[in-house]
Amino acid sequence: MDKVTSRKRVLAHLTKMDRTEHAQKSAAILTSLLGDPAFQNAKTIGVTVSAFPEVDTLALIEHCWNIGKKVAVPKCEPLTHAMDFYAIDHFGQLETVYMKLKEPKISETEYVSANDIDLMVVPGVVYSETGYRIGFGGGYFDRYLVSFNGETRSLAFDVQLEKSVPVEVHDVPVKGIHTESVYIDTEKVNR
Repeated sequence: MDKVTSRKRVLAHLTKMDRTEHAQKSAAILTSLLGDPAFQNAKTIGVTVSAFPEVDTLALIEHCWNIGKKVAVPKCEPLTHAMDFYAIDHFGQLETVYMKLKEPKISETEYVSANDIDLMVVPGVVYSETGYRIGFGGGYFDRYLVSFNGETRSLAFDVQLEKSVPVEVHDVPVKGIHTESVYIDTEKVNR
């Protein structure tokens, strides 16, 4: 199945998810991540600000603030498909940009380099057990991850997992995937 078809199929399924079910499964995924040594050892977390039907990251961001971790969120450049991260310490430092995405206000936030991010929570729509993913189609994270040396994890609902996804030369797999029912160590799968 091609990327466009897989993305549409999974997004259609996610959009139909009941809000209560979505919240319960998001909470289970968050609990799984919180037990991950990569999360526990990280001082700075890179994460997108989610929008339904993505796994909820707002609770993750608040939890990070509550336990003293720095949160860095991406600012995308649509013309070049490049992305930089900025630290936020409250949601008031976000603005709504194209496609209703929430991004940091650069004038109110501090730039965070890739070398200073310990754990990157990588978004996506469809995932394989080898850590490859189909994103939203912009290629922002694949470009960023090429030179990122920290840990990577993705948060996904079980329904977002497929046996395999089409892989292109520039695709970079994540090192682990947390769902509501399983943690997949993709590095072990790839050995």
